[in-house]
Amino acid sequence: MPSPAEPFRVGIVPGVTVARWTRAWKERRPGAPIEVIPLAEAQQRAALDAREVDVCFVRLPIERDDLNVIRLYSEVPVVVVAKEHPISLFEAVTQPDLEGEAERHESAADAVEIVAAGAGYVRLPHSIARLHARKDVVAVPLSDAPETEVAIAWPIDATSDDVEYFVGIVRGRSAASSRGAAPAKAESSAPAKRRGATPKSGTPSKASGKSRAPRGGTRRGRR
Repeated sequence: MPSPAEPFRVGIVPGVTVARWTRAWKERRPGAPIEVIPLAEAQQRAALDAREVDVCFVRLPIERDDLNVIRLYSEVPVVVVAKEHPISLFEAVTQPDLEGEAERHESAADAVEIVAAGAGYVRLPHSIARLHARKDVVAVPLSDAPETEVAIAWPIDATSDDVEYFVGIVRGRSAASSRGAAPAKAESSAPAKRRGATPKSGTPSKASGKSRAPRGGTRRGRR
C-alpha cells in the first residue's frame, strides 16, 4: 500500500490570510494535500532555512540571501489606542500627533492589552490590529508612516514543481494555464503593490497629506 503523500507546507505570519489560495490548490489538485503552518514573524526566516515550510508568506524586511522573494501587497499602518483616548476620534493621524504619547513595544497581544487600559498607543500593520481587535480599543490610520509589505518567499535551491504551481496560484494563474510556467523571480529594490493596489475589505486607505481633525470637535493640540 503506497504511503500517503507529504503535504505541501505553507507558512504564514500573523495577519496573513491564505484561504483563497489553499482552496484553489485543493480544487485543482485534490490528490495533493496542503498544510498551513502559523509562524511568529521572528520565525519566518528560520522556518525557511530549516525547510520546515516549502513556501512562507513573510512580512518584509527579511534577509534575502538564497531566497526567492516576491512582493504581494502593502498594508496601511495604524495606531491602536483606548476607545476613550482623544486620538480615537481622529479619522487619521500623523507622527507629530503622537508626540508626548507613550508608544508600547511589547508583543502585539500584550501591547493591545496595555493600551486598552489607557496606557499609550501601539503602532501595527492594519491586519495585525484587526487580528487583536476588541471593543475597548480603536485603530486609526497613520498617514505619514511607511506601509508594511507582505511577500511570498522560498529557498532558491528548493524550487520545485509544487512551489511553482502554488506561487502561480498566488499570482493569479488560472487552472487552464501551463503548470510548467516558472514563477517570476525575486523583484528588485523598487517596492510594488499587488495588482489593483487596493487593501483588503475593511482596510483603510492610506491618507495623503496631514491628518484631519476629529469628527465633531476641534483637533487636539500637541503636548
